[in-house]
Amino acid sequence: MTSTAAPQESGDKVNILVVDDLPEKHVVFRTILDELGQNIVSARSGQEALKYILEMEFAVILLDVNMPDIDGLETASLIRNYKKSAQTPIVFITAYVDELQARRGYALGAVDYIPSPVVPEVLRSKVRVFVELFRMNRQLQKQAAQREELARSEAARAAAEEAIQRADFLAEASRTLSRSLNLDDTTAAVLDLCVPVLAERAILGIPDKEGGVRRLDMHPAPSVDDAEAFTPELRAAADQVIRTRQFYLWRRDERAAAIFPLTAGDEIRGALALLGPAAQFDSARIALMREFASRASIAMENARLYSAVQEADRRKNEFLAMLAHELRNPLAPIRNAVHILASAQELPPKLAWARDVIGRQADHMARLIDDLLDVSRIVQGKVAVKLEKLQLASLIERSVEASSPRLGAREQVLDVVLPKQSIELEGDSVRLSQVLSNLINNASKFSPPRSRIRLEASYEEGELRLSVKDEGAGIAAEFLPHMFDLFAQADQSLDRSQGGLGIGLTLVKHLVELHGGRVWAASEGLGKGAEVSIALPAQVGGEAEPALPGVLHQPVDVPSGGSRILVVDDLQASAETLSTLLQMEGFQVRVAHDGQEALSIAREFQPNVVLLDIGLPGMNGFEVAYGLRKQPESRDALLIALTGYGEAESRSRSAQAGFDFHMVKPADVNLLLSMLANPQEARKAVASA
Repeated sequence: MTSTAAPQESGDKVNILVVDDLPEKHVVFRTILDELGQNIVSARSGQEALKYILEMEFAVILLDVNMPDIDGLETASLIRNYKKSAQTPIVFITAYVDELQARRGYALGAVDYIPSPVVPEVLRSKVRVFVELFRMNRQLQKQAAQREELARSEAARAAAEEAIQRADFLAEASRTLSRSLNLDDTTAAVLDLCVPVLAERAILGIPDKEGGVRRLDMHPAPSVDDAEAFTPELRAAADQVIRTRQFYLWRRDERAAAIFPLTAGDEIRGALALLGPAAQFDSARIALMREFASRASIAMENARLYSAVQEADRRKNEFLAMLAHELRNPLAPIRNAVHILASAQELPPKLAWARDVIGRQADHMARLIDDLLDVSRIVQGKVAVKLEKLQLASLIERSVEASSPRLGAREQVLDVVLPKQSIELEGDSVRLSQVLSNLINNASKFSPPRSRIRLEASYEEGELRLSVKDEGAGIAAEFLPHMFDLFAQADQSLDRSQGGLGIGLTLVKHLVELHGGRVWAASEGLGKGAEVSIALPAQVGGEAEPALPGVLHQPVDVPSGGSRILVVDDLQASAETLSTLLQMEGFQVRVAHDGQEALSIAREFQPNVVLLDIGLPGMNGFEVAYGLRKQPESRDALLIALTGYGEAESRSRSAQAGFDFHMVKPADVNLLLSMLANPQEARKAVASA
């Protein structure tokens, strides 16, 4: 569907409006949303979007923030001026959101911000929720209109005032129930609306797996001597309603209770019991109760679905953290074993080659895990950059050092060209080094062995440009626009000779944009190499700072009786390889495989340093750290968390538990040895950081 002709509403399909000035974005959104089976309307400007809004009704509007002429925020403001679209959900699509922009967007009624490039599953899931809400609301409006017409016709023959009061109640009920998607808030709203308009008391029963009543919410809350709160007879009636899904009217003397099933499609979600004087339970009152129960069912189902989406998102994050932990754990003993082999004086050439292959692949696996988790966090907006003043020369040296093993293994030459001026920029040194290393590694991967790669930096009018150019496989013209898409790969052949997940350049794009920069790629075609460039805000500085030296492994000379190290890890391979490595370096080492054993050994061994895993059986690492700090024999020991959990929450908990350092498996052995050689200096470095 193009933007030149106004689309027509069709059948029961719901309209979704996509507003973006880039045609390729419309293709992407249409591909992602096509399986929803709805009517997708494309507009390439704010003016065209307003035209469609006057003609059609939309379930949700996906609105790009950065557009020429009328930008997304101004378009949203104009949309809100029309009564027809004043309540239409608006989801902003943007590559970069600052706090001011987000505040303006939410003030205009935005319901969400989705980072670009979008994650297809996330976009589909969110749009599906709004589509279902729109369809339900449309059905409700249709039913409400039908019932309102019926009520108005009956009002002419009956009490007009009572009919109006009932209509007002249902309208207010619809507004109130649509205000929140929190299940507890919706449940409370249902009960509050019932009393006193419909009944003297309202009881909401939630079913258990066996079909009985598991949970009861009452309004008003019962007193100690309240015999009518929920008698066994009423409970049995509620159980029957839940099992049969049929309305039940209970009468005893001058009291009555109307019990309605709350359903969602073919599923039973609960039962609503309304209690009061039997004289008030006439057919008109029961009809009003039934209508309200129907609306309450829809509201509670919407809240339940929303809660399920949130729970799924939480479980996904927990899964990613656990996946990283489980993948990093076996990498730790592999890297330790490689370091042990590297210490051998004479190793046959084939074994030395095999050792180096294992080391490189373990490092590559660790980088893939880190990149995958970084992309997940960035897409969710959970990554913040720590800005500081950086020297270009130091930044490039760190990045080149990180990529040197890959370049050396492929016998490739990296030519580095820097501007004559000293260039300064504001940025996160770790993240920007990650960006450049990813670009260099990517160029190395797609270039033949013994080829040349060029890293060139230039400065012009407040902008630093860094480009990495290779002599490798090149990029087909049709793939260039998708270079930075998540999981996008030009090589889709079955052999997958280059490997990778297709996330490296996506990560580069996100991190550069977090620094207020931009990224692009160029290639003359397949077999003609490629050039990836980034631009960042910068300025000419004063005298250039000297580049930071690389961290080189120097054997630690520890005299007899030197540092005593306690290694605590339930993974036997990890504990044994690390213990062997440290003993070869001259340290006194003891090993524990659980928390209680660690505390016991610490009392006897009195370690200077404790290398402690977090995911231990029984007592976890945080609890063990707390215990070590309480024991006088280990109170002053240097505590280092050596774990597969690297997310921000685990790092924060480590600091609270008393750890001095938090290192993610597989740890940098050289860095670890330098810290163990002088624990007090390591602690001072942390204190002054």
